[in-house]
Amino acid sequence: MKHSDDENELFNRLETEMAAGEGGAEVVDLDKARAARDTTAPPADPVDPDGERVMVDPPRPVATGPGYLGRLAGAKRRDVLPVWLRSTSELRTAAGWVARHYTHTAGYHALRAPIYAARLALQSPAGAARFVGGAMRWVADREGEPVRAAAVRREDAAEYLRLSAQRDDRVKLRMMVAALAVFVGLVAALAIYVLAPGWVQALSVGTVVLALGAAGRKADAPVVHRAVELPKASKLTSDIVLRALGALGIPAINQAQGKGRDGFEFTAPITRDGPGWRAQGNLPYGVTVTDVIERRERLASGLRRPLGCVWPEPASEEHPGHMVLWVGDQDLTKAKKPAWPLAKSGRVDLFKPVAYGTDQRGRWVDVTLMYIAGVIGAIPRMGKTFLLRLLLLIAALDPRAELHTYDMKGTGDLDPVGNAVSHRHAAGDDDESIAYALADFRALREELRRRTGAIRSLPRDICPENKVTSQLADMASLGLHPIVIGVDECQVLFEHAEHGKEFEEIATDLVKRGPATGIVLLLATQRPDAKSLPTGISANAGARWCLKVMGQTENDMVLGTSAYKRGVRATMFAWGDKGIHYFAGEGADARIVSSVYVDAPGAEAIAARARTVRDKAGLLSGYAAGDTPEVTGPAYDLLADILAVVPAAEERVWNERIAARLAELRPDVYGGWKGENVTSALKPHGIKTRDVAGMTDEGSRTTRRGTVRADLAKAVAERDKKPGAA
Repeated sequence: MKHSDDENELFNRLETEMAAGEGGAEVVDLDKARAARDTTAPPADPVDPDGERVMVDPPRPVATGPGYLGRLAGAKRRDVLPVWLRSTSELRTAAGWVARHYTHTAGYHALRAPIYAARLALQSPAGAARFVGGAMRWVADREGEPVRAAAVRREDAAEYLRLSAQRDDRVKLRMMVAALAVFVGLVAALAIYVLAPGWVQALSVGTVVLALGAAGRKADAPVVHRAVELPKASKLTSDIVLRALGALGIPAINQAQGKGRDGFEFTAPITRDGPGWRAQGNLPYGVTVTDVIERRERLASGLRRPLGCVWPEPASEEHPGHMVLWVGDQDLTKAKKPAWPLAKSGRVDLFKPVAYGTDQRGRWVDVTLMYIAGVIGAIPRMGKTFLLRLLLLIAALDPRAELHTYDMKGTGDLDPVGNAVSHRHAAGDDDESIAYALADFRALREELRRRTGAIRSLPRDICPENKVTSQLADMASLGLHPIVIGVDECQVLFEHAEHGKEFEEIATDLVKRGPATGIVLLLATQRPDAKSLPTGISANAGARWCLKVMGQTENDMVLGTSAYKRGVRATMFAWGDKGIHYFAGEGADARIVSSVYVDAPGAEAIAARARTVRDKAGLLSGYAAGDTPEVTGPAYDLLADILAVVPAAEERVWNERIAARLAELRPDVYGGWKGENVTSALKPHGIKTRDVAGMTDEGSRTTRRGTVRADLAKAVAERDKKPGAA
């Protein structure tokens, strides 16, 4: 298109050339002049020392990118067979759904068949009247009457005579056909009545009655009702997807669509994927899938689908702007889930994957409880405890597994597992439960040390990878059976004023070294912060389950650093998405999973089944077998022990030295203590630590946290005067 500015530019250039030729005036570079005047103009190309312009972009080559064979080698081939045909379990699941659907439909209608027949019989007189009336109107050619009436109104005699003659011929023919049909019908009816057996007569009469009843049905009163109400969801099309993306308010998408482009490049056809539709493609340059996930509610509004149906996800093998959008037919929380295979029967090998939930498409998601440590985080009332109990039930179905269950919330949610099969079990945050748990954790640390030595001593051909295997777990003489520890509201242990540091140290050791020795630690908390989940634990837990959380910090504390930035956001779950969570583990990226729902009676039934198997195998032990150790508190006096290791001449002493001396005094009690443990242990007694100056082992003088011996002596004296004080 030409503009007036272009013509002016041409004339200006000619005038300049003419002036230069006539008077020898200086030639002005118009490009530079415009650039100097126009501050919005792009910068000129750089110039080398010789005055030649340097091209920023090299000349475009004739051919770019890989050749034909290279493109073929890098091509992504789609599966010839769908997933449900290549997977035996998914094929079995799909076949089961189809079989159950049609079995239910057949049974539903078979039970109501007499009612259907009665309705049709009652409607048969109306159907007979409609049939006779329709036949008479057909014979009399009533459908042509409006045309003939129109000819009469127009007073068109010729047209009327032609239509009347045509009608007379048509009526004659139809009367002959009707007479013949009546004759044949009467003859057939008489033949059936005289010659046919009784069942044929009954079948014939019934067929006629039902046919007349069907003819006499009313449009607003169907005889047969639906046996199954199938979800009604509109087909996902490219127009719907583009409309929804355009409503998100993302500038790059809106700009592209404003210029006539789509704003989204589909890389594959929109297809059915399980109970929903799958669309995938590339977002505009600079737009990431995370930008879309942040606007998931708007996306659901643009698609006109419930929020629980819309799940945008990044593709880990693609660039951050490649989005996979799955839109379900039903809300994930309301969609019917397949029956859990372990609900009624079955045993578990903890060294193998076990189904524990389904993804958005209704496919089973497996978890392997061995060789991991796990963290479960969520705000209250989102299904965190139920998920922990489900994992413990899975562990209980392996009769070799030794369970240690701790319900620090104290509501009894873990009692179905604990009472039936647990080796150690406690509920509540009282002093007795804390002491019980501390004694068990100390014993577990010693068991960890024993196992490391046992594994190290095994021959290489029996234990080639220096870790517990299913075969080694079967050898009772080795004592390398799986140990699964489940703690609900673990922050109660780690934030305990006196023993919190020790719980943290032992749990960190179990998380780091336990998986290889067959010890699994599962921690659940509704406060996923640095205090509830110490960094040493959260950074080394290989399995993460994150239900709804409120912020980025909590999200990354459970799912790992930068998970929120990568688009893995448990903050997007709605309040009604109970049991739905991100699962990071099994060597795969975080996936959205809806865990199996097992209520308290169901948990008791599964646990009872697990107890029966253990009882028959002679593997029932500890708490479940009635062997409950008496734990009345520590069998030592902390203050007296500190006074024993700190002589009277030493008025002030560093806490780290007190910890070292206590470890020498009672290794079984104070082993592994540090200065922080002494500080935490003295707080309940009202003894505050102070800055104490002293000499290091290297001979330098410095100040560290310590304790004044006089404060200890005063606390002991006051306690002795008041026996109930401590």
